[in-house]
Amino acid sequence: MAYELYYWPTIQGRGEFVRLALEAAGADYVDVSRQDNGKAMMTLMETAATPSFAPPFLRLGDRTVGQVAAILAWLGPQLGLSPNGDSDRAWLNQIQLTLADLVAEAHDTHHPVDLMAYYDDQKSEAARRSKVFREQRIGKFLRWTEQVLIANPSGPDWLVGHHLTYADLSLFQVVEGLRYAFPKATEAVLRTTPHIVAVSDRVAALPGVSTYLKSDRRIPFNENGIFRRYPELDG
Repeated sequence: MAYELYYWPTIQGRGEFVRLALEAAGADYVDVSRQDNGKAMMTLMETAATPSFAPPFLRLGDRTVGQVAAILAWLGPQLGLSPNGDSDRAWLNQIQLTLADLVAEAHDTHHPVDLMAYYDDQKSEAARRSKVFREQRIGKFLRWTEQVLIANPSGPDWLVGHHLTYADLSLFQVVEGLRYAFPKATEAVLRTTPHIVAVSDRVAALPGVSTYLKSDRRIPFNENGIFRRYPELDG
């Protein structure tokens, strides 16, 4: 039985964190909304027994799970992308939730006032929000993540234990997104966080991920997603 992934069909967005896990593991899945332009997704949001507030959500048989961190916590053991112990899985989820906080803050740089308004309608507020984000928040989040890697008892190759987990895949996506949206600010921080760079490079070289990144299944970053490149916001 194939997993069914539901997300907006024209952006990477939050769906990409789930998609990377499926691709890295070589899982059998269908990107449903890319086939029907989101029609089934909208129906399921209203009719599922456990409806999601917003996409992405993942379906397997009669089970539907939403929210990226919850999806990955459920999916990780099935795909071999989680450690075995409950304590390690809780720590892994904590890391994932912290990365989710960073993603939310990145989104709010270009929509700091009104989620439904255009960027052009809140450019001055976005400039102010982005200044704080690039000067304080990117570094705070990435230095914490670097600290997690250094403190890993199994070594700094991965975030938790000595194997790839879904958090490593999410870290790769965060780094790629930040490099796209805030290239100058991000590279300045990455020069001080070599273990993050090494993990990102290691993830990109994984056979499943490498093949995916070269395929047309990987939608390019664009100015409709979470990570958006507005040069004026990069200082």
